[in-house]
Amino acid sequence: MPVQTPRRPASLERPAASSPVKPPVRTNTKATKTKRRKDPLWARMTVIFGAVLMMVSGGAIVGSKALLNQATGDIETTNLLGTASKTDAEGGKSLDGPIDLLLLGVDARARWDVNDTRADTIIILHIPATHDQAYLISIPRDTQVQVPAFKKNGYAGGSAKATEAFFHGAQNGGGWAGGAQLMAQTIKNLTGISFDGAAIIDFNGFKGVIDALGSVRMCVDQEVRSHHMTLVNGKPTWNADAKKMSGKKEPVVHKVGCRDMKGWEALDYSRQRYGLKNGDYDRQRHQQQLIKAMAKKAVDTGMTNPLKLNGLMKAAGKAFVLDTGSASTADFLFTMRGVAANDLVLLRTNNGTFSGNTEGREVLNPLSQDMFKAVKNDKLGQFILENPTVLAKEK
Repeated sequence: MPVQTPRRPASLERPAASSPVKPPVRTNTKATKTKRRKDPLWARMTVIFGAVLMMVSGGAIVGSKALLNQATGDIETTNLLGTASKTDAEGGKSLDGPIDLLLLGVDARARWDVNDTRADTIIILHIPATHDQAYLISIPRDTQVQVPAFKKNGYAGGSAKATEAFFHGAQNGGGWAGGAQLMAQTIKNLTGISFDGAAIIDFNGFKGVIDALGSVRMCVDQEVRSHHMTLVNGKPTWNADAKKMSGKKEPVVHKVGCRDMKGWEALDYSRQRYGLKNGDYDRQRHQQQLIKAMAKKAVDTGMTNPLKLNGLMKAAGKAFVLDTGSASTADFLFTMRGVAANDLVLLRTNNGTFSGNTEGREVLNPLSQDMFKAVKNDKLGQFILENPTVLAKEK
């Protein structure tokens, strides 16, 4: 049994514009063979992971699997892991042991073209066999990786940035499912970790969840000016739209301090990387903090009530795709009922700063490689006790 890390108090991408852009209706492809609906995406994953998962009161889940089935019955599922799922020797279909999920945040800004989509956020969610804690580990988007060949769409494989693996899998009819499958295999090759499940996240979906929650508590640790949004007559607006509008224009500046943020503000803040001391590493930490803040708010605002949970799910985000392997969504969530918002431990790779090789390309340093080995062997708790510098700083 892994040793628990000390509990520490508790922080994705595309906020809503003044004129919200509607997500595309994605059609079937040979790779997905699943009809994609305009359903909540990571917004729903947050409800699943951050709310259903957090339906804990005094250590007991509220309701039953029947209620979970009712709440999650219309969530779209498809194969996102391909050959990166756990083998029988690794636990296979069983949820009794450690659980590893691959969470991919896609950047759908480029005219919502599935062939021009990258995974700008890559997070591994690890739950030890004790099922009483969860760890979030971000993989830097620019990490140099060897992307394997992908027969489904004819991709021959090659060296690329981690963010581009999704892009290569989505080409030539691969779609989002193909992108996720190639990414999952790439991350498995990089870290040695096989997965029990996966989720694709369109960050725009987060706004629906935060707005349904009312707000989330976020702590800004360094002032940063938004590179994506402008206030036009006091209203947050995408820069591209703001340039075409008249009226009083002011920059969006995220000031240092802790405060309750509405959906657009929390998303915009957690999306920034330019102007931050450690660039994308600071963004990774802020995204993890946002996930934790949303989970905590879901619990604090009464998400122990299945009816409220169902209402939040209906209000949340856009375009979510989930893979829970051979288990039903309800069974998957019920298995993780012991994890609560305060049990989320945020971890950082590469000491939270750029780690380059002799060619100046980003790679995982030896300590981070050892951390992923600890995940694979379900010894992450002990690893953290021996290497506390991997803990992300939180306010």
